[in-house]
Amino acid sequence: MIVEPLMLLTFLPVGLALNITPGPDMLFCMAQGLRGGTLCGWAASAGVASGGMVHVLLAGLGLGALVAALPGAFDVIRWAGAAYLAWIAWKTWRTPLAGVDAPPLSPARAARQGFVVNMTNPKFILFVLAFVPQFVDPSRAVLPQFLIFGTMMSLGGLVVNGLVGQFAGRLRHHLRGGTRTERGLRYACATLFGGLALRLAV
Repeated sequence: MIVEPLMLLTFLPVGLALNITPGPDMLFCMAQGLRGGTLCGWAASAGVASGGMVHVLLAGLGLGALVAALPGAFDVIRWAGAAYLAWIAWKTWRTPLAGVDAPPLSPARAARQGFVVNMTNPKFILFVLAFVPQFVDPSRAVLPQFLIFGTMMSLGGLVVNGLVGQFAGRLRHHLRGGTRTERGLRYACATLFGGLALRLAV
């Protein structure tokens, strides 16, 4: 076998802990569910999961060695993530989450933006580079092991973030753009995104 069953069982709760920890990915899926409904929430989650698989593939191909050799590479990723989260915060602040006055949001666009959010999420990058290698047996093929662990993490994230987006999408039907509840929720989401951007920047 490529990975020992016991190692998979050991890795499962660690990956689940990452999935259920609130962060940019989860907040983004919630915001997309509020703006575009349950389908957009799941589409955003699928984009996030796809970005996670890219991280795992790059790590398996040696990104860890690159970041170790060039510490500045991680700073570039961190600043790119901070800038993107700040942009999302601004858009969320300015755009109604729901109602007839909200601009249309396609699932394809939600998926693309989810992919970018995950690709610039240092928490996920650090997790992949710091923790996944601890479960990899160097005497076996490394890349297939990375892909297996990455698939487990991505599937867990797909379900957790998708359910968050679905819940938000159902809540959307009880909101009207411009109401006090809608504005409060929108400003709260925007503030959270802005806080995450500031945290990455400093």
